[in-house]
Amino acid sequence: MKHPLAGLALSTVSLFAAMALRPPPALSRETVRTPVVVELFTSEGCSSCPPADTLLAQLAEERLAGNIELIALEEHVDYWNDLGWTDPFSSRDWTLRQYLYSQALGSGSPYTPEMVVDGTVEFVGSRTQKARQAILEAAGRTKIPVTLEQGNANKTGTVNFSVKVGKREGTAKRDAAEVWLAITETRLHSAVTRGENAGEDLQHAAVVRSMSKIGEAKAEGETSFARVATVPVQKEWKRENLKAVLFVQEKKSRRILGAAEIPIAQ
Repeated sequence: MKHPLAGLALSTVSLFAAMALRPPPALSRETVRTPVVVELFTSEGCSSCPPADTLLAQLAEERLAGNIELIALEEHVDYWNDLGWTDPFSSRDWTLRQYLYSQALGSGSPYTPEMVVDGTVEFVGSRTQKARQAILEAAGRTKIPVTLEQGNANKTGTVNFSVKVGKREGTAKRDAAEVWLAITETRLHSAVTRGENAGEDLQHAAVVRSMSKIGEAKAEGETSFARVATVPVQKEWKRENLKAVLFVQEKKSRRILGAAEIPIAQ
């Protein structure tokens, strides 16, 4: 459901809405999978959001095509919090991130549920066929190679990651390329007692717990960025459900150039 303050006019149904996907071929160990980042801006205070949350979880679990690695980021905005229910996973940071997409993609006022694929296309987050088609199209684009490896976990509540971003090619040099590191947690849910979803037990996909910019990839060189990054992990987060996500994103266009995801070892 659109936020009462939002004024977005929803786009017409895509011509691809009725297209069916062919069964994916079997993967070999040598197959290189293409990462596609799917972000969902959502809220527990929005009655139209649960179907989009479910769709994101389904997309993250299934193999859409033999070479696609879908990376899910469920970002809970905070502008629904004054309408009856305070979303425990919401953050002003995710709201501000959504505003940046609105400016770059020309989508008007932020709304929920909004899905953004690889930073290049947005649509109502519960539109299954539109989501599948956008993901397939994104998988057809060349990506910058990205490597993410976990270092030693320690008892101070932090985890170290070794990060490496490959060479930037062609149009990827026209805009500043920011390197972001996020932590997501799956299997989260809430028993909502107020607001539009009162009485519902809402299940979530890969909820973003933290996201921070760790640098910028340079325009020249075979390796455009490399470093060891340290990320805090809160004690209430369940490590067996955590993943680390690294992605490279153009600052102005918001296009995602490359990404990687790994589970966080306990």
